[in-house]
Amino acid sequence: MIDRSLFENTGTAFTLKSDSELERAYFLFKMISSEPLVRIGTVATNFALKAHLPVEKLIRATVFDHFCGGVSEEDCLPVIDRLYTEGVSSVLDYSVEGKAEENQFDNALEKILKIINFCDEREAMPIVVFKPTGFGRFFLYQKKTEGVAFTAEEQAEWERIVDRFDQVCKLAKAKDVEVLIDGEESWMQDAADDLVEEMMRRYNKDVTIVYNTLQLYRWDRFDYLKGLHERAKKEGFKIGMKVVRGAYMEKERERALEKGYDSPICENKKVTDDNFNGTLNYIFNHLNDISVFIGTHNEASCYLAMELMESLKISKQDNNVWFGQLYGMSDHISFNLAAQGYNVAKYIPFGPVKDVMPYLIRRAEENTSVSGQTSRELNLLKTEKRRRKATQN
Repeated sequence: MIDRSLFENTGTAFTLKSDSELERAYFLFKMISSEPLVRIGTVATNFALKAHLPVEKLIRATVFDHFCGGVSEEDCLPVIDRLYTEGVSSVLDYSVEGKAEENQFDNALEKILKIINFCDEREAMPIVVFKPTGFGRFFLYQKKTEGVAFTAEEQAEWERIVDRFDQVCKLAKAKDVEVLIDGEESWMQDAADDLVEEMMRRYNKDVTIVYNTLQLYRWDRFDYLKGLHERAKKEGFKIGMKVVRGAYMEKERERALEKGYDSPICENKKVTDDNFNGTLNYIFNHLNDISVFIGTHNEASCYLAMELMESLKISKQDNNVWFGQLYGMSDHISFNLAAQGYNVAKYIPFGPVKDVMPYLIRRAEENTSVSGQTSRELNLLKTEKRRRKATQN
């Protein structure tokens, strides 16, 4: 039987946090819990960075160090090593967003190749991640998704995108490092799906190296997975899937309304939860064909996955199943799962402070909008502060 109180264990959850780090976490989540404060802080931070005011040290000492591993791969090493002492692996996530020039795409490619080589030397880093639009312009993915013909120049540009994907997946295969490819907006996703599927055909013949992402707040994604599964069985390749609820809900709904088409987003949270859990069930019942990285901060879905593993007699250490959460969040899930022997990885964002700020701002806004997430973090931190005080007396 799965212990349904597992995630209440704050001693295990915050075992790596010093008292001062615990206080900082409490302060940050208290700030994030206030929507007006997040809005004011966002405007003030953007202004200070654009005006080159000396705020980077302050940002680094507070929000950056809580949610990010460092400014470079090497800078992240102490965090990676600390996590691994508790059985938690790391996925380095180069979180520089909004770049759209060819030289920047080449730089992103070099960064990911470097991370793969970096991973090859460290047991604590079995997985890498990148976004499709890190390797090419959003406009091209959108155009291809819409079935609009490329110009000759665009075709050459697209071929460079394909080559970047291929270089990463080829090296990852050679180094036995798994590659998670993030999901993005629905109006460019078909082109990304087709490209990732081609990489699976090439590199997932015997073991799973390449993973696509299913954003399961979209009602069509479960059917997409079932169609992909049929193709994979016929053509003899394995599927890798990171399953998440999703990250672009407001943008998706607004665009659907503006353009006059049916929203791709499930009608409410319950339908999304059912879609997520139904997809999990399907994957666990086809684990010979599909490997899964469960990217969620949802406790109920984690308990469901654990129960499915128990009932289907799937080993906690089966490499076809990974749980993942973001660094700086949901430690009560990550560390308690790892303590039970499950495969767990933290996504660790890194990059220059000013370049990572858009990511951090989005994270703060998401926490503010996700019902119950921030209050849950605050309650757990409060419980741990009380527990430590009691043990000290």
